Amino acid sequence: MHAPAAPAPEPSGTARADSRPGPRTPATVAAQRPGPDEPARVRSELALLPPLVAATECDRLRDRLAAVARGEAFLLHGGGCAETSAGPTADAVVGRLATLLQMAVTLSYGAGVPVIKAGRMSGRYAEPPSQPEETRDGATLPVYRGGAAGGTEPTVGARRPDAAGLLRAYTASAGVLNLIRSYVTGGPADLHEVHNWSRGFIESPAGRRYERLADEILRALRFIRASGAAPAELRTAEFFVSHEGLLPDFEEPLTRRDERTGAHHATSGHLLWIGERARALDGAHVTYAARIANPVAVELGPDTRPDEVLGYLDRLDPRREPGRLTFVVRAGADRVRDVLPPLVQRARAEGARVGWVCDPVHGDTLAGIGPGTRRFDDVLAEAHGFFDVHRALGTHAGGLHIELSRDDVTERPGGGSGTGEQHLPHRNEAARAPGLNRAQSLELAFAVAEMMRN
Repeated sequence: MHAPAAPAPEPSGTARADSRPGPRTPATVAAQRPGPDEPARVRSELALLPPLVAATECDRLRDRLAAVARGEAFLLHGGGCAETSAGPTADAVVGRLATLLQMAVTLSYGAGVPVIKAGRMSGRYAEPPSQPEETRDGATLPVYRGGAAGGTEPTVGARRPDAAGLLRAYTASAGVLNLIRSYVTGGPADLHEVHNWSRGFIESPAGRRYERLADEILRALRFIRASGAAPAELRTAEFFVSHEGLLPDFEEPLTRRDERTGAHHATSGHLLWIGERARALDGAHVTYAARIANPVAVELGPDTRPDEVLGYLDRLDPRREPGRLTFVVRAGADRVRDVLPPLVQRARAEGARVGWVCDPVHGDTLAGIGPGTRRFDDVLAEAHGFFDVHRALGTHAGGLHIELSRDDVTERPGGGSGTGEQHLPHRNEAARAPGLNRAQSLELAFAVAEMMRN
């Protein structure tokens, strides 16, 4: 068992940019920390538990993301929004895995590039609220902060911070990871099962197009087998997990020193990202990310300034190493062509080799309709804008970061599945907006594959 981490030295780089964050940052360490009496005991217990992921796995993902930064691969990063510490059902996990595998094979076969697969799974048990409180039926309650910090029920008791939620989050993460590992190595992720990934798929043009693609893949596999080759890599899938590292009381006890290298790794997930609301350059989340050797990502919203990009480079990637830092851009369909170019140009001027990833599902929400609601046409438009910018600059559009569901949820009206705004009140499945439904996810993958070919 690994010992808990001692504080690691700060990196040699020093932020040269103004440390003022772009957005307001309500999610401070104190605000995220559960009740006053239990955190120390819970942290001690977490520090004695086995790591959830291995340092060697984190290093492998960093190598894969280096290929993305060099323009040699593409990152597909997807999953649900907030997980509950009760744990998602096995059907939900397997459904999302199957959808991601369908998207990955569509992208890889359609565009001819390796696709790195990472899931927003096994660790997303905290939410950065935009407001500290909400009103339900005339009662003012603490806002939902995720399964590790309280319950979804609209009662004061359920929303009261509970330190034991961190232990429940650990147990839920371990269970999801076990299921993911068994799925991707035990046979279901075998490329020969490409048709089985679409079982129960909603009927849609994208679904029918995928079936034709699967037929082509199986014909190619039969040719490979007839030629006497049977690569073992076709029988399994490489898959990584990530989450937003919002809870220091969870992340720090699971930070462990790698005896091989002396580096410190967050062993709660392979990749941790810093969200738009928590990315203050002098804040706790960036400070923590600077201490760990995992690959890390930062979300950049529409108000991000080029000097902030420089600040993240100096704090998180002072040696300018490909694979260390990824920027996830969520600017909105109408603004991405204006916001993105100066950010990419500033990073390139600094000699940085970072991954640029598009998150097209969080901007341009429809006011007065539902939480996080966005038209699917806007999702496609932002992805097109992202690729157009990189094409014009001669840089690599390196990935896609999305929230998705295995079911026919309706939070993103539009697309070939026939989901319209009249369906918005129905089939919501999560405490927060769940993102694209399965048919829309696949339709997006086909569209992005075409953008990559162009």
